[in-house]
Amino acid sequence: MNDFALHLLRHGAPETPGLLMGRTDGAPTADGVAACAAQTAGLGIEKLIASDLRRSRNAGEAIGEALGLPLIIDPRWRELDFGDWDGMASGAVEPGALGRFWTDPDTNPPPGGERWSTLVARVSAAIADLTPVPTLIVTHGGAMRAALHALCGFDQRQLWAFDLPYAALLSLRVWPGEPPSAQVAGLYP
Repeated sequence: MNDFALHLLRHGAPETPGLLMGRTDGAPTADGVAACAAQTAGLGIEKLIASDLRRSRNAGEAIGEALGLPLIIDPRWRELDFGDWDGMASGAVEPGALGRFWTDPDTNPPPGGERWSTLVARVSAAIADLTPVPTLIVTHGGAMRAALHALCGFDQRQLWAFDLPYAALLSLRVWPGEPPSAQVAGLYP
C-alpha cells in the first residue's frame, strides 16, 4: 500500500496558558486559532480530524471552513488526562510527583489520571482507523508524542526532545501496515 502524508497540528494558545490541560476544556484564543489556520496553507489535505476539546475543535472548524472540508471529531486524539492535576499550574503540583511523572508517565501517572500506555493505545487505534489519504489532525502535545511513539518507535526520553509549542505542525510520511510506520517529514513551530 502507498504511503500518505499525516500532519499533526497542536492546538493554538489557550486563554489560560501554563496549565496541565488534559480533559480541561479550555477555550483557545482567537490568535491561537489563527496561528493554527496559518500553518495549514498548502498542505493539500483531503481529510480533517480534530480532538473534541474546544482548543483543538475550534481550530479544526476554522480550517475546515477555509478549506471547504468537513471536520471529523475524534475524542481519541484528546490530551492525556491529568486526573487530580488537570487544570492546575505545574508549579502547584508537588515537584517530586511531577518529576516522577515526567520521567516515567506510565509507572507514575497523575493521581486519578491516565497512564501513558492508555494514551498510546487510544492514539494507536485512531491511527489504525485512518484512511491512507493526506490528513490533518488538530490535536494536543501528548497525543502528538504518542503518535511519534506508535509510528516511529521513539522512547520516552526521545519524545521529550521534541519542542511542540502551540500551533506546531508535525508532518509525517506514513506507511500503512500492521503495525504502521512513519518517517518525520518536518516540524514547523
